[in-house]
Amino acid sequence: MKVPQHVAIILDGNGRWAKAKGMPRNYGHTVGAKNVETVCQAADELGVKYLTLYAFSTENWNRPKNEVDALMKLLESYLKNCIRTADKNHMRVRVIGEIDRLTPEFQKKIEDLEKASAGNTGLNLTIAINYGSRDEILRAMKHMMADIREGKLTEDEVDEKIFSSYLDTGDLPDPDLLIRTSGEQRLSNYLLWQLAYSEFYFTDVPWPDFHKKELELAIEAYNNRDRRFGGLKEE
Repeated sequence: MKVPQHVAIILDGNGRWAKAKGMPRNYGHTVGAKNVETVCQAADELGVKYLTLYAFSTENWNRPKNEVDALMKLLESYLKNCIRTADKNHMRVRVIGEIDRLTPEFQKKIEDLEKASAGNTGLNLTIAINYGSRDEILRAMKHMMADIREGKLTEDEVDEKIFSSYLDTGDLPDPDLLIRTSGEQRLSNYLLWQLAYSEFYFTDVPWPDFHKKELELAIEAYNNRDRRFGGLKEE
């Protein structure tokens, strides 16, 4: 079975999963956060090299304040504990998104985690926090325009490869497979540029119940796709 090099996942369904069990939405987020390590381990065992997870979008700030506050605390706690997990599993962990909106303490946890795991050679885990693809593309464009004004780049040099290097994912390969859990079938402003040639897999299974078997089913479906680029079948 051919394993995709890079898998991107939209983690959806935590709140609905909790509600179905008669529990508050924040309980679902807590269980969902714990499931990240389970899926990271499964991805590593299956041979996935890059895993990118959509943890908090730019639109998530519009949720009720108590839920946003709980999510921020949960993410901060996860990143703090992730230093130990990354060391144990040899993972390199990075965060993408507009982190300037996060608290200084949160930003410091991101810096510490990225620095501590930079030399690890196992699974490359990327976590999208306060991330929105349109925001990412606008930031990339403004940065690129500034470099053109300053003479670091010429307009004639700009192509897809150059533009991609200005994105948050500039040093990552594009995803081969996009998975969204819990039944929704939309991208929700996630990796719009990077997913141009990715295969999409949608499952009704909510994120807290998405384990190794579900990842294997997604990869099996990926293998059954007739992947073509410009009319040519991928070999």
